[in-house]
Amino acid sequence: MTFQHILGLVGVLALIIGVGISSGRKVSDTKDFTTGGGKAGSLLVCGGIMGALVSSQATIGTAQLAFHYGLSAWWFTLGSGIGALFLALFYTRPLRESGCVTELSIIAKEYGSKAGELGSALCSIGIFISVLAQIVACGGLISVLFPSVEMLPAIVISIVLMAIYVIFGGAWGAGMGGFVKLILLCLACFFGLILIYIWSGGFSALFSRIETNFLSTSLGSAQPLIGLPAITSHEDFSARFLSLVAREPLKDIGSGISLLLGVLSTQTYAQAVLSGKSHEAGRRGALISALIVPPLGIAGVMIGLYMRANYLLSSEAAAITSAGLPLPDLPILESTIQAFPAFALNHLPPVFAGIIIGTLFITVIGGGAGLTLGVATIINNDILQKLFPDKIPDNEAEQTALAARSLRAIRTIIMIELAVAGIIAAFVPGAIINDLGFLSMGLRGAVVFIPLTLALFLPGQISPRAMLLSIILSPLTVLAANLCRLPGDPLFYGMGMSCLWALIGKIKK
Repeated sequence: MTFQHILGLVGVLALIIGVGISSGRKVSDTKDFTTGGGKAGSLLVCGGIMGALVSSQATIGTAQLAFHYGLSAWWFTLGSGIGALFLALFYTRPLRESGCVTELSIIAKEYGSKAGELGSALCSIGIFISVLAQIVACGGLISVLFPSVEMLPAIVISIVLMAIYVIFGGAWGAGMGGFVKLILLCLACFFGLILIYIWSGGFSALFSRIETNFLSTSLGSAQPLIGLPAITSHEDFSARFLSLVAREPLKDIGSGISLLLGVLSTQTYAQAVLSGKSHEAGRRGALISALIVPPLGIAGVMIGLYMRANYLLSSEAAAITSAGLPLPDLPILESTIQAFPAFALNHLPPVFAGIIIGTLFITVIGGGAGLTLGVATIINNDILQKLFPDKIPDNEAEQTALAARSLRAIRTIIMIELAVAGIIAAFVPGAIINDLGFLSMGLRGAVVFIPLTLALFLPGQISPRAMLLSIILSPLTVLAANLCRLPGDPLFYGMGMSCLWALIGKIKK
């Protein structure tokens, strides 16, 4: 990286850190910290949602997947956008009218404290895995951009930045930082999209170039050497790069539905709409998010495809060389995770490239920070306060002291959570963490979605005992489906189990 790259990167980081510290001035108690005191307008609500929703998977991950599978990489952001739309249209008002700060509090209120406490523990584990993934992604990005920085220091830097992002301002910091990040990310992605269109002579020409690379060189026939289907005809190319279900319908459509359910089952996004100053502000914030996320995904897909048209993977080059085949005349990319960062560093003006890299940092950091806040809120409100209830204050002085103590507790939980995630990220191989990534969405959806939906829309109609069994058995079903390698997304087996117990609970009530 040049001095100009670093200048742009540091400028973005300084801006976000300044926003985080500034937002801390708006925090005087736990309510301000967890939901912004219910004072946020629609843009800050949108920032809170987008800050966590548009994370490494929506940017770096989308470009990475598009490098190998083209348009099917859009499912992450498409599913996220549909989830935000459902949140806006159907869930915002009931969530706000519930009078609860967390989704698990709603479940506990309807089905009993045991259901709430057990659900809180399982859901926290699920979200924590996503926090872990963001720390790994951020540490990996730092290591890619600064090869002299080893993984452990990179992880420490990631944790410090996530802590600053959220610990001072809580929901205010996540919302304001998320909004600033949203503006920068939109500018970066859509500017990149325009440049790709111009440089390639149109998107049709871009796809034609990729197809030519596969069909007129050894690249297409060598794909099985790296574990992917061969591309030796136009039909092969279209099936892999021009199809929304390139990885099989059950897998790709299932991924989109998983994201939809995950958005509705994650405390972070509920917390964002609760921070709105009115039902309408919360609804509009979620609706704006729903409209912005899918187009950002398209930009990420096209960046990945542009890099596919112009680069060869090191694994592909090694496989082609070992097979004695002629090597295509293309520069080599070490890993697909570098697709988005390499696009910025190698193809854009240095200062602007630095700004984009800084925005990618903030995208990953903001995603991890927002999810961390969600976990901390669940642990504090749904677990610790139930296990160690505070004495009801007798006067204003005691009430102020209680609020300050609760605020210190939730900030401490955030620091402990990030420290534990950092230790795991440093000592557990990244490949294993990625293999466990399904647990995050699976646990959240299986544990929360059906009980929360029924509590909001069909109160008093389901047996609490049945819902408790659903909360226990559904995540176990997700794990069993994954271990047995059953077809489709393991989440749906868990959802089926949850629906079964909901039906039993309806009959038994």
